[in-house]
Amino acid sequence: MFSEGVFDYSGIEPSMTRAVQFDGRPIWAEVRLGALAHNLRAIRSHINASGSGKRKVLAVVKANAYGLGAVPVAKALAKAAADWFGVTCTTEGAELREAGIRQPILVLTGFWPGEEKRLIEYRLTPAITQCDQLRYLERAAARSARKQRRPAGFHLKIDTGMNRLGILPTDVDCFARQLSECPHLRLEGTFTHFASSEVFTAEQTERQEKLFCGALERLRALGLPPGIVHMANSAALTARPSTWGDMVRPGAVLYGYHQFYDPPERKAEMEAKVPLQPALSLRARLISLRNVPAGQGVGYNARFVARQASRIAVLAAGYADGLVRTLGNRGRVIIRGQFAPLVGTISMDLAMADVTRIEGVQVGDVATIYGSEGPAAQQVSEVAHSLGTVTSDLLCALGKRVPRFYLP
Repeated sequence: MFSEGVFDYSGIEPSMTRAVQFDGRPIWAEVRLGALAHNLRAIRSHINASGSGKRKVLAVVKANAYGLGAVPVAKALAKAAADWFGVTCTTEGAELREAGIRQPILVLTGFWPGEEKRLIEYRLTPAITQCDQLRYLERAAARSARKQRRPAGFHLKIDTGMNRLGILPTDVDCFARQLSECPHLRLEGTFTHFASSEVFTAEQTERQEKLFCGALERLRALGLPPGIVHMANSAALTARPSTWGDMVRPGAVLYGYHQFYDPPERKAEMEAKVPLQPALSLRARLISLRNVPAGQGVGYNARFVARQASRIAVLAAGYADGLVRTLGNRGRVIIRGQFAPLVGTISMDLAMADVTRIEGVQVGDVATIYGSEGPAAQQVSEVAHSLGTVTSDLLCALGKRVPRFYLP
């Protein structure tokens, strides 16, 4: 959802807060399109630093561009010269086409029987994850042969250990036989997906890479060029050069967030090699302040009880907006350049912060949930790590009713 609004960054105290003026409930997300372009450049520079050819970048914009807004994000990345886009389903791909995106779009999780016509109509490239999908796609491509004038391209996904989607390496011969009966189809690319590319204390990724390379050799032996070869997701493209292939598929790193590695010291190394800029800030205003006596509970089930006389601020943000419920009594927000702990149970629409130690707090002040404010900063990736989840989990939690503002 794109939102219009008037931005006034002067504020009462410009070094400590930002004033954002727009009609409606006072919570909003700021998406910096310049950060996305910067991150794409950093990725491209990293994977092509050796001078061994120009690898392509497939920008993953599935799930509404990780919650940030598929159309504005894709347009910004198209302008920054992304080579491909990756989506989950035909609906997401059609949305990009209708918005004017011309780059190739790969439907990463394949298609459901009945969607083949839409794939052809919107010029979407499907992933084939089961051999029997070929006949459905062939039928649709044959019906559109005169109009299309060339075979319909697809990418073959090979399951090398994720055990979700993709044909097994042992099914390559069967795949080749079935493809030989599909004159209106063309193998345009071959890929796999790593289960744990950020983990360097185990060898799963190395085993997956070896299996994938063996499957590629078999394809070639059967007279089938694999087309664009791609393996590397966010962690692999930053830390595993042997997996770069012909194209990489950045997800979280595209939005400015490195993975947390095992061992942990790898993260600082990767941050230095691929410097990123976080794209998202999530902010809300304080809509109420109240004095709570010692011994009084705050919020549902009184899961926070004031140990001393406290000043409690109420934010116009809840778990329906993306401030996840598990942050109650363990998370924090930034108010006037200082951290304030979130207290009590986070509800659907509201959350509370203890501002007892922050001077001068007023109704209308900005609370930064993700992003930076004055000298303080906390990014989505840090909060996700503290909760034992992944960055994309919190990005995708960003609620539909939160207006997104797209900044340079």
